[in-house]
Amino acid sequence: MADVGGTLGFDDIAIDGVLPRDLPPFIPQTDGSAVTSLDEHLAWPAYAVGLRRVFSPTSHTLFPRFEDAGAHGALALSPSQRAVLVGYGEDPLVEGFWSRRTRDRLVERVAAQGWDLVLACNFSIYGNWPRVEHLLNMRRSLLLAQEFSEAGVPAAPNLYWYRLEDLRRWAEWAADAPPAAVAINAQTVRENANWDSWLLPGLYWLAENLPADLPIIITGLSRADRITTTVELFGSRLTVISQNAHQYALHGAVMGPNGREDRHARIPDAFRATVQYMASLLPARRPQ
Repeated sequence: MADVGGTLGFDDIAIDGVLPRDLPPFIPQTDGSAVTSLDEHLAWPAYAVGLRRVFSPTSHTLFPRFEDAGAHGALALSPSQRAVLVGYGEDPLVEGFWSRRTRDRLVERVAAQGWDLVLACNFSIYGNWPRVEHLLNMRRSLLLAQEFSEAGVPAAPNLYWYRLEDLRRWAEWAADAPPAAVAINAQTVRENANWDSWLLPGLYWLAENLPADLPIIITGLSRADRITTTVELFGSRLTVISQNAHQYALHGAVMGPNGREDRHARIPDAFRATVQYMASLLPARRPQ
């Protein structure tokens, strides 16, 4: 309780900042290497990287490569391209980041790497955990987003929920102190049962009850039908981040209208085809 400020409420937290200009509706997530070959003949406006590529899941230290070169340098981005840090990972990774963030000044050091947007960690909410753990973890995501914002990086908290009252708390907080965006992690929702019984009903509720102009960032959507459904709910304020393009490309495969297609293509060609297809499922944005 001391770690989260002695309260489980949300009303003392405000996350300032604005999203980067010209953020595309679809952002491919890569492995943290230079995107020079992947970006061949593509010049995509933004790339995302997961936390485990920046913060070691074993030693719980920041990798020197990103500290030395910065996010844009490590990814070999042009000045106009954006770098997004997806602060999601398995429990040991995100718990390690939380535990060491103050002692090792992790938030300030990550901010110094020059990320254009950070999605705050996805602290878990399991059904068989004590209820207080749910409340602590929801508040921790808000606090971490606030800390990044105060360090000068636009940040979005991760929204998890277990009960309807959780969704109501998120909506009340967002209406009172609108952040630059909110983020939702769909990476672990692979089975249709979890999608139909938990994530999709929550998305419907949030679509109707969050501020109508609040940007929504969903990470991990990898099926055309699910992307289409979320577009119907959130329209042009939706941003999707996915690893599919990179993962498929490593095997020469692409994602298309019929799902995965094994073409034995060059990695840059396969990557470009999937990025362009997934982007086509999302509505274009007006230039800012």
